[in-house]
Amino acid sequence: MISAQNYLLGMDLGTTNIKAIILDENGNVCASASQANHLIFPGTNMVEQDPEEWWKNAVTILKEVTDKAGKDVVSKIRGICISSQTVTMLPVDKDGNPLRNALIWMDSRSANELAYIIDTLGFDHYVSIIGAQPDVAFLPGKLLWFKQNEPELFAKTEKILQASSYINMKLTGKMTMDIDQAARCQCLDIQTLKWSDEIGNVLGVDLNRILPQPLASNEIIGGVTDEAAALTGLMSGTPVVAGASDAMASMYATGLCQLGEAGESSGTTSLVFVGADRQSASDIPVVTKPCSIPGMPYVFDAPINTSGASIKWYLDTFGQPEKDYAAAHNIGVYDHLNACALEVPAGSHGMYFFPYLLGERAPLWNSHARGMFIGMSLDTTRNDFIRAVFEGTAFALRHVMETIKETGATANALRITGGGSKSRTWCQIKASMLHMPVYTLDEKSGDVPFGDTLIVGNAVGVFPDMKESINKIIQIKDVIQPVEEWEKVYDKMYPLYIEMYQHLDKDLVKLKEMGL
Repeated sequence: MISAQNYLLGMDLGTTNIKAIILDENGNVCASASQANHLIFPGTNMVEQDPEEWWKNAVTILKEVTDKAGKDVVSKIRGICISSQTVTMLPVDKDGNPLRNALIWMDSRSANELAYIIDTLGFDHYVSIIGAQPDVAFLPGKLLWFKQNEPELFAKTEKILQASSYINMKLTGKMTMDIDQAARCQCLDIQTLKWSDEIGNVLGVDLNRILPQPLASNEIIGGVTDEAAALTGLMSGTPVVAGASDAMASMYATGLCQLGEAGESSGTTSLVFVGADRQSASDIPVVTKPCSIPGMPYVFDAPINTSGASIKWYLDTFGQPEKDYAAAHNIGVYDHLNACALEVPAGSHGMYFFPYLLGERAPLWNSHARGMFIGMSLDTTRNDFIRAVFEGTAFALRHVMETIKETGATANALRITGGGSKSRTWCQIKASMLHMPVYTLDEKSGDVPFGDTLIVGNAVGVFPDMKESINKIIQIKDVIQPVEEWEKVYDKMYPLYIEMYQHLDKDLVKLKEMGL
């Protein structure tokens, strides 16, 4: 076997762990490693992480993968791409030293500051600038909170960095931000792709000074420094690109590379992607983000909060009998759930499940939504509940896809990666719900660092034709077709799914206001 001449390194700094892989030019993973990150809860609605732990973990796993791969492979690493959770607020001084722990996307302490920003700009105008629904997860409220509550630290701040930006800085010495995360942070004018002076004026912050200027995800920002090389085992001078959010890297890992297809990274949450040839209007609940794939300049990027989490919730809360049965018969519990769901006809005997166990992002964008079962009777069985959970998450997926299609975008097939792709039953329900075939992919596909290697591979010329490379490297394992009888049932049920939620929305707001 002829050894590869080109290798690529991808790393993702997620909320709960950081993972890296080294991939060869033929799509083979030759080394991988991961390390857990920890959350810090300093107060109510406060969620932080220690950037020094990020770097310590990054050094550990980079050293591990370079040791595993060996010096010959490391000398042939042509480039590095790092993605991360988003959005993060990490202030650093002029020497790149963190001034405090990072406020991560889960931190919601800035609700009052966000309300002030919305009231000052006006909701509709604010949305027209940022091209998305305002939320405390993003940067403006966090920036204003930091400025007002920690003014001495704010005065020392040279730049606000994202999680991946911090690792990039430690590797190259450059303070940067990629356009993907810039477009998500809600400080960018989505029409001009420049930092918004209007938002900056409301915050009393010069965004052009405190935020790095956005760079294309595949733009090389610099090379690995001698100091970083000594710590990690990497070769000094190895090119590093600006990178992307974990969501965008995940899109690449689904193999989505052409108009007319959709992708779903299906895990605890779901990330849904649909390519677009034009920028969407800013007043719709799912908007486009810039994309660097030739022929697909934009992508709809829609997160669904609790897809796989809903199935796990059922198992953890009600599923002991299913766990016991699976253990007694030496089968996987999720395989048993699939079989249970198939014992029930499409529609779960008229029962609906609304999978809003943690509020909902796309396309509702509200935190007051609640999970609900509607339509139970004395005849309802455990298997009805199981199938309803599978179907409810598919209804939520259809809601996203229908919202995107209303803009004129098209999708004729769905590529699914992640843990959810292992459930043929769930995939067939989705295929029937969406009236399109579902492609499940090989094991390495869908892994976020794998998407990172595709980004950097294109940047350094290892994968000059992204579409051709993706089709070569990412193999379709199975094609799952819709079931015609199921399609008819779901078409009848879907409008009522939407209407039921709309009727209950105001009541769910009142329920949240009751504090229960």
